[in-house]
Amino acid sequence: MNLRLTAAIVVLIAAVGAAAWLLTQPDSAPPAAELQELRRGNGTEPDSIDPQLARMEAAMTILRDCYEGLVSMAPDGSTIPGAAESWSVSDDGRSYTFRLRKNARWSNGDPLVAGDFAFAFRRLVDPKTASQYALMLEPVVNAADIVAGRLPPSALGVSAPDDATLVVQLVEPSAYFIAMLSHPSTFPVHRATLAAHPKDFARPGIAVTNGAFVPVDWEIGSHIIAVRNKHYWNDAATRLASVRYVHVADPLTELTRFRAGDLDVTYTIPPGELQRIEEELPGQLHVAPHIGVYYYGYALDLPPFRGATLLRRALAMAIDRDVLTKRVLGDGERPAYSWVPPGIAGYESQAFAWAELTKEARIAEARRLYAEAGYSKEHPLVVELRTSKSPVHDRIALAVTAMWKETLGVEVSFRSEDFRVLKQAIDARETVLFRGSWIGDYNDAYSFLQVLKGGFGINLPRYQNDAYDQALAAASRKGGAERVRLLASAERQLLDDVPLIPLYFYVSKHLVAPRVSGWYSNVMNVTYSKDLALTP
Repeated sequence: MNLRLTAAIVVLIAAVGAAAWLLTQPDSAPPAAELQELRRGNGTEPDSIDPQLARMEAAMTILRDCYEGLVSMAPDGSTIPGAAESWSVSDDGRSYTFRLRKNARWSNGDPLVAGDFAFAFRRLVDPKTASQYALMLEPVVNAADIVAGRLPPSALGVSAPDDATLVVQLVEPSAYFIAMLSHPSTFPVHRATLAAHPKDFARPGIAVTNGAFVPVDWEIGSHIIAVRNKHYWNDAATRLASVRYVHVADPLTELTRFRAGDLDVTYTIPPGELQRIEEELPGQLHVAPHIGVYYYGYALDLPPFRGATLLRRALAMAIDRDVLTKRVLGDGERPAYSWVPPGIAGYESQAFAWAELTKEARIAEARRLYAEAGYSKEHPLVVELRTSKSPVHDRIALAVTAMWKETLGVEVSFRSEDFRVLKQAIDARETVLFRGSWIGDYNDAYSFLQVLKGGFGINLPRYQNDAYDQALAAASRKGGAERVRLLASAERQLLDDVPLIPLYFYVSKHLVAPRVSGWYSNVMNVTYSKDLALTP
């Protein structure tokens, strides 16, 4: 299929999806009785709610409610128009022209203009911003050189010919570019607020946003509150007065609060409780596939894992993922023998070469590799595993370290600590073995593979393989079967190098109170608060 036709189909699908979705929304303001506060469990406290700096899933939920990118998501996870009502693509697939909605405004009433997006894009790639997502805009002309410090942010291939028009120039056609624009790192910035409050422009009470809600309060250790943005272009469809994002890291505590009526929606459920919850709270548990992976990462630039492929492979093979998912977790999670989760649109996940071995053969091979790497019961690997504080993380760490001890004789201790402390330790290279997770930024295999590209800000293991990077670069320029082939080649290379240990794939698990209407699930685990309503 030629690029022009492909682009036309993308735009048509987006337009049709948007029309179908918008037709279901009310065309007038809801009754006052329906304007209430949704109390939404949001897991660990967010690291930031600056669109270009935030990196935690808890932050992404808030940002998606309070801001809106050029594109948005329909309830099924597909891409639909957002702040841009439409877009067109040049015949060569390298130039995108977005038309902003005429009634799009910021929460203070200022018009939302194309220059706000152009500024945000430049801010994202600017090395001074130090965004972990800087390379999200890699397909855009000069983005990579700007991130590397070779060109100024002004050289980015983005322009605003007028207030309603944004033009983005790509290096090569990109199959995932439109879907990527739903990610919060590409959301616009209110320039006047940033100029007046350069260090805390995104702080609740100061922030000016363009989505359905605007954050007004942040009580550390407790919650963030966002209130309805009456200047949002589709405010007539908003059914809530406010959203309270409640920080509860412990799933058991969250469940207790839900049962007590303190929460309307939970972030997750405690491990091993799925069947009991389904029986005791019928119709309130929503479980669905979710494109996310839980993993243990190696610090590849530090001993003992630097250049130690055999050791890394032995540790990955010694873990019984069926035991983890069925006995330790037991809530529908799937064993991970690949990096890219199953269910990604248009892609079949690859697998470790040893994935089909019997348990006995896998353990025997793990022991052989461990010995070949220079370790034994008399000379064991001694290492510390660091995880973020959570009963789930602790259960997994206890199980995995026991498996390593029993199978290989590895002496492992583990430290459970606040996420912020763990993040700092990883960034400062104060740990060589750590817990991590990755949630797809958009429904495409590239969203997972790009994370481990050399120089990418969230490449926590600091994996570097030229063949891998070249395959991804080629894939970003191709379409169809050739693109899929290149992505699969990259994933196989990654799995062979074992820069991390995928443990299991996520499923989303939310308890939703009966008084909440409009809840939906999708592989992105994105449910906008603006689409929900409360009944007495």
